Amino acid sequence: MAAEETKAPFDPQAFLAKVGAGRANLHFSKDATVFAQGDKADSIYYLQKGKAKVAVTAPSGKEAVMALMGPGEFFGDGCLLGQPLRMSSVVAITDISAMRIEKAAMIATVHEQVEFAELFIAYLLRRKRRVEDDLIDQLFNSSEKRLARTLLLLANFGKEDKSEPVVTHISQETLAEMIGTTRSRVSHFMSKFRKLGFIEYKDKLQVNSSLLRLILNDGGSGIEDGEQDANQY
Repeated sequence: MAAEETKAPFDPQAFLAKVGAGRANLHFSKDATVFAQGDKADSIYYLQKGKAKVAVTAPSGKEAVMALMGPGEFFGDGCLLGQPLRMSSVVAITDISAMRIEKAAMIATVHEQVEFAELFIAYLLRRKRRVEDDLIDQLFNSSEKRLARTLLLLANFGKEDKSEPVVTHISQETLAEMIGTTRSRVSHFMSKFRKLGFIEYKDKLQVNSSLLRLILNDGGSGIEDGEQDANQY
């Protein structure tokens, strides 16, 4: 009698890398809109390569950047909560590759595959922690420290053995929107950070781990929050 076929174990990363039922690999150029606020919410995305921003636009037309995302992050998961329309827009800030997973396929996989459900739940818990940290940062820290923390997050500080270059496509305007200040203040702080050796400019913006000292030091770097400078970086 022929031996029974052994079913291969489910691999969450393989699932998120290969096309299949309800899944498609998509590519977006820099500045392309993945989906817009108000679009039908019928799928979730997994970012494989590149960086993107999540933004919300008020009725007045003012835009707020809620988050920047990198490889390994999900977005558009509000559809799993029954949201019929997108509550925010997602725009590529570099060329990106993403897996689009239809809502029904995502729900079925979460229900049927324990390994995938654990991966997704772990991601949601990390994001919840980050949102809480962002709120505390916004309420209690100066704009100088908020910028320092944002730069460290963009450089993946704490995730790997060393930081990686921050893509230069992230403008001062975007950084200002993220931390709730003006572009001129961001410009001034960036100039000071460079003079203090916290950041470097080579081919790309390099964030050094020494920047963490600014966050841990209650006295800050001596930069007044109201100072402004028109320097570009």
